Amino acid sequence: MSLLRYESQLREPLVDGNKTYHDVTEDICRPIEGKPGKLWYIGFYISVALLLFGIYSVYREVVYGIGQWNVNHTVGWGWDITNFVWWVGIGHAGTLISAILLLFRQTWRNGVNRAAEAMTIFAVMCAGQFPVWHMGRVWNAFFVFPYPNSRGPLWPNFASPLMWDVFAISTYFTVSLLFWYSGLIPDFGTIRDRAKTKFRKFAYGIASFGWSGSTKHWQRLESLSLVLAGLATPLVLSVHTIVSFDFATSVIPGWHTTIFPPYFVAGAIFSGFAMVQTLLLVTRKVLGLQGYITLGHIEAMNKVIVLTGSIVGCAYLTELFMAFYSQNQYESYAFFYSRANFFSPYGWAYWGMMFCNVVSPQIFWFRKMRRNLWVTMFLSIVVNIGMWFERFVIIVTSLFRDYLPSSWPYYYSPSIWEIGFYVGTFGLFFTCYFLFSKYFPVIAIAEVKQILKVSGESYKEKMDKLEEEPVEEFAHAAAH
Repeated sequence: MSLLRYESQLREPLVDGNKTYHDVTEDICRPIEGKPGKLWYIGFYISVALLLFGIYSVYREVVYGIGQWNVNHTVGWGWDITNFVWWVGIGHAGTLISAILLLFRQTWRNGVNRAAEAMTIFAVMCAGQFPVWHMGRVWNAFFVFPYPNSRGPLWPNFASPLMWDVFAISTYFTVSLLFWYSGLIPDFGTIRDRAKTKFRKFAYGIASFGWSGSTKHWQRLESLSLVLAGLATPLVLSVHTIVSFDFATSVIPGWHTTIFPPYFVAGAIFSGFAMVQTLLLVTRKVLGLQGYITLGHIEAMNKVIVLTGSIVGCAYLTELFMAFYSQNQYESYAFFYSRANFFSPYGWAYWGMMFCNVVSPQIFWFRKMRRNLWVTMFLSIVVNIGMWFERFVIIVTSLFRDYLPSSWPYYYSPSIWEIGFYVGTFGLFFTCYFLFSKYFPVIAIAEVKQILKVSGESYKEKMDKLEEEPVEEFAHAAAH
């Protein structure tokens, strides 16, 4: 019997409890077919309130101008681009979990990939708004699109990294959306067949594209998944690399460094996995999906967090070393006075970043901590606070001191409308996520069923019993 097994018995099951295929369908479809609980409504209404405040903050900026924000002639970007880079980083983990782990045949992704993919879509939607509204005259946003020359000599500036962002993020969003939606098609077919009203049957029937579950349909879906995974994998690396070029291609001290591309990619995966942890811990509790989002999933993701956190810490130390080794007085000033000096105006942000991103994840070296839900929840939030500090430190500490001492008294702090815009993107993100959890399966039904045979708790227990029986027979025969 052991020859027929596909997975080691030493690995813990990825589906807890004695689940059958029917149980999987019932458990995952229950939140969609029934009424959401009180916690869902509380979270949804709070998210909508935050979204409305964000909409009003954007209205103030568009009607009264960019002066509503506290950007000044030294810090020209401030919170806006800080939050843009932060949200792009959040959107990285979904495609990483879905695409790269699919190509490497990591079966533990199947319990968490759907929520992570949705997180990617919503995070990129939030990120894309910041450069658009930052233009001030948003009605001229079409100037960044590379369509043929119909305005005489005026062309988009292809030398600008902000133009590269338009290409990279739109491509990333498109591929991620296709990858997410194609995986939903079999589950839409399941919900369509279980629907009890004509409208639900009609709506999910359209969404499922006539899915019948035939062998041909499965072959096409698996081929499409591999193609999209192959396209998405280089995008995971390229998108945040291109975002880092917004800074690395400049000559501003603290930005002009070749370590930015890998440093930004590692940091994006770091923050993205932390946000996935936060969402999954809330989702498994609110929707009662503890049997499918197990401690094994949580532990595997915490291992990625401690790895990428260590890479980010190495990058921080490399920056400090190169500022010292280069003997460039401007670079040394940016790092050793503006950032690492605890008594500088923004020293608190730098040391907050170091503690949150480098020190706190090291607790995950201990297995007991990796499997503790409260520790995981707390540290996942701490990590994303630290990654926000990182983007704030990179942008503001390199800009608030320029080459004219007369401009040094300016100290950047955000206005209420900058804060409102950022809070509003949280409202948009969580409003979309709550609606997603109500009308879409948060866990991939078909993919969990695929691993139930070899990774479910009931199957592993059955295999253990079958292995024990020949041993008992041999011992009995030897005794006689």
